[in-house]
Amino acid sequence: MAQPEKKEIKIELTPEVAQGKYANLAVISHGPAEFFLDMICLTPNTPQAKVQSRIIMTPENVKQLMFALQDNIKKYEAVFGEIKPRVPGNNGGTTPPVIPFMGNN
Repeated sequence: MAQPEKKEIKIELTPEVAQGKYANLAVISHGPAEFFLDMICLTPNTPQAKVQSRIIMTPENVKQLMFALQDNIKKYEAVFGEIKPRVPGNNGGTTPPVIPFMGNN
């Protein structure tokens, strides 16, 4: 049986998107057909935080993202050493705490 042809995908990255958005908090929620990933920038001593970006993905794509992140973390740690999670509130107050990803539902 013949292998299906692999097609090249051309991906456009506009200058605005290439700048990126910083996030140190993610709120993840889901329904039966999709996951919502809200990327948020939390700053110290501020009662509100703004969603920088919302990504909506199918459950299958979220699982593929999880595998890709696990693979990339292993590669990163092989080069730069183990990533040690910060303890929220234990950073001297100079930067927002890094809050673990959390789920709603």
